[in-house]
Amino acid sequence: MKEPTKVLLYPVSTEKTHLLAEKENTIVFVVAREATKADIKYALEKLYEVKVEKVNTLITPKGQKKAYIKLSKEFSAEELLTRLGVA
Repeated sequence: MKEPTKVLLYPVSTEKTHLLAEKENTIVFVVAREATKADIKYALEKLYEVKVEKVNTLITPKGQKKAYIKLSKEFSAEELLTRLGVA
């Protein structure tokens, strides 16, 4: 496992990501390019004490890796964004 602080680089804050948080309990992070889905899940659970249901990743045209992280029902993505100072 990689060091959790080196896996998650920063949260993405756009109108679209706030809607995802609200409607689908999903947050979006730009992550280290070499991070696996397991690394991303582990890092978010360790750093923010939440439970991750699912991780989807994609590489943007700019070459960044984005992770769409769906949280378990008992945790709120909006609340986590507020804790991160993004919402």
